[in-house]
Amino acid sequence: MVIESGFPRMKVDVLVIGAGAAGLMCAITAGQRGKRVRVVDHANRAGKKILMSGGGRCNFTNLGVTPANFLSANPHFAKSALARYTPWDFIALVEKHGIRYHEKELGQLFCDESSKLIVRMLLEECMAAGVEVRTSCAVTQVAKVDGGFLVQTAEGPVQATSLVVATGGLSIPSLGATGFGYELARQFGHAVLPTRAGLVPLTLSGKHQERYQDLAGVALPVSEARVGRQSFRAGLLFTHRGVSGPAILQISSYWQPGDDLRLDLSPEADAGDWLVAQRAERPAAELKNVLGDLLPKRLAQRLCERWFPSRPMRQFREAELVDIGRQLHDWPLVASGTEGYRTAEVTLGGVDTHELSSSTMESKRVPGLYFIGEVVDVTGWLGGYNFQWAWASGHAAGEVVG
Repeated sequence: MVIESGFPRMKVDVLVIGAGAAGLMCAITAGQRGKRVRVVDHANRAGKKILMSGGGRCNFTNLGVTPANFLSANPHFAKSALARYTPWDFIALVEKHGIRYHEKELGQLFCDESSKLIVRMLLEECMAAGVEVRTSCAVTQVAKVDGGFLVQTAEGPVQATSLVVATGGLSIPSLGATGFGYELARQFGHAVLPTRAGLVPLTLSGKHQERYQDLAGVALPVSEARVGRQSFRAGLLFTHRGVSGPAILQISSYWQPGDDLRLDLSPEADAGDWLVAQRAERPAAELKNVLGDLLPKRLAQRLCERWFPSRPMRQFREAELVDIGRQLHDWPLVASGTEGYRTAEVTLGGVDTHELSSSTMESKRVPGLYFIGEVVDVTGWLGGYNFQWAWASGHAAGEVVG
């Protein structure tokens, strides 16, 4: 046995850096094939992002997953892994462990109880497969050597035939997110596409913030946010700094500074026709009070203070009401930026997929080196899609590593 820095050099078939969703799934799959697997993570516990997801109930997959639900410079890359490990495969694992779950909306599956059950399930599967999971174990150096890789960790050197990078992105640094995976990719000659925060609240500034900031807490249960041809219909929430809510988080992955962002404040009813009908039914009612039946009252009040002078409905011509309705369906919102990685659920960009095998996630540059999960340039929509990518990409690599 070789002794280095006071530690014996451990030899394994597979070393996974990162004890998140993708890393644990890869380790389980490889361990079930009889491979000797060790997982290391600098964080003090496994699955931190799993634990906080879905309000602590973990939106662990989505029944409607397709490759079209993912952003990547290489839109075809995710197809192979997603086809070979489906939401139903993960559901079978959840049911095997007796974890109760429910569909919330739009195919989103959540635990009935705690997301801790998903982490416990993964760790139990690791244990059953003979996988060692070591937390509070940072990696300080990685080198390519004959027969694999030599990795210096806080618990000593590890020599591995295969090295899997499952370090995640830059999102939510309070959970321990770092750019270490990108550094490793560059070290081995891989291109890393520019990264930015995704699934993140948008911020407003200047007069645009002043117009809305005292509406913080006002929510529209249903709105539609649009950038170009992409749109999402879901809830919207005004915040002290801008806007949030599912519709905004979704569109944020497609929006960049300078893009024209539009909101449909009444996507489920033709606002113009509705206002014309209200004029006939309530001719003496003020526009602000009528709009307060269609929109949150504080928002209706603000719209009438700044954009639509309020007067009795009978004083509006039909064409004027139709035009107000048109504006409500195509409301411009000038965002200045995002809340950044601090609150972003995912990181867009990452390791260029053109240099990875779509079927195995293995590097085309360095045999035995794999990149999986969020560190790769594949980013899903809100609603369990990113977890399904973690399970699928981890499983794809786990089937071949070692």
